Amino acid sequence: MDFYEFLKQIDKSKENIVITIISGDNMGKKIVLSDREIVYKDSDDLNLENIIAAIPANKKSQSLTVDGEKVYFEFMRQSYNVVVCGAGHISIPIIKICKLLHMPVTVIDDRITFANNAVDAGADKVVCKTFEEALSNIEGDSGTFFVIVTRGHRYDQTCLEMIIQKENAYIGMIGSKVRVAKVLDYLESEGISPEKLRKIYTPIGLKIGAETPEEIAVAIMAQIIEVKNKETGSSAYSEELLNAVLREEKKEMPKAMVTIVSRRGSAPRDVGTKMVVYKDGTITGTIGGGCVESSIRGDALICTDNKKHKLISVDMTGRNAEDEGMVCGGTVEVFVESIC
Repeated sequence: MDFYEFLKQIDKSKENIVITIISGDNMGKKIVLSDREIVYKDSDDLNLENIIAAIPANKKSQSLTVDGEKVYFEFMRQSYNVVVCGAGHISIPIIKICKLLHMPVTVIDDRITFANNAVDAGADKVVCKTFEEALSNIEGDSGTFFVIVTRGHRYDQTCLEMIIQKENAYIGMIGSKVRVAKVLDYLESEGISPEKLRKIYTPIGLKIGAETPEEIAVAIMAQIIEVKNKETGSSAYSEELLNAVLREEKKEMPKAMVTIVSRRGSAPRDVGTKMVVYKDGTITGTIGGGCVESSIRGDALICTDNKKHKLISVDMTGRNAEDEGMVCGGTVEVFVESIC
């Protein structure tokens, strides 16, 4: 199967690592691991044992040298979703922010009027059942963010008691210190470990002095973004880029995938940032714009002509860079992969 078609179908709830050889005789060869099991490789000539042993323990996407060749280890982003318990006045702006962030959001509330409000706000899924019944049908995984914003501490307690047993990326619960303390004390008396309870984000949200429902929603979603982005997956194999490679009208057109594989200093975009350059000169995505992107775009077009890959270093710290307006400074390495 084509590599990009394979990525389109991969289970994003697992830890997926894309390994690409970016120098030497095996340049462009790939391995994909899913929960540390090899699920894709396009060469039998690679020393898999040494490469896999070199996977960064910090789970940060980066380039390393293995057996004399540069290897780019890329931790793919997981799929994320938000589950909101309660469809009150704070939930509505949470739903709207989730839609802006392209994070699927499920809302639970046992009141039909409030559930309808969540539908009108654009929630991907609304469950109008008791919290117990609804949560019993939600498994949770390492990409699920649970937000508890119900109308009373007894509902909070019910939700938290069920959610804390599920795999999750985040559990946040609203409430005053007194209300929260009552819930946590009860759960500890029921045998929930203090370690698990300490992982709950409560009071919920970043401390930004939020007062209105909209401001509280911003604080909550900012905290979710902070937690999400502390996770290591930084690969930008977005749906948009995969579709750009695979869509029928341009599937046969030569193209190149451009990826930032290392970065030093204050370069404008992070490791893992990608764009696709087509033979006709059009692009999807961006690696930072400006003359750097323009230069790399030219290299990408040459690679599509030659059907070759290329590792390019771009220095944005020197006088020439200043003259050309690259004020960010720093150095990036960019890997250009020809896609036929």
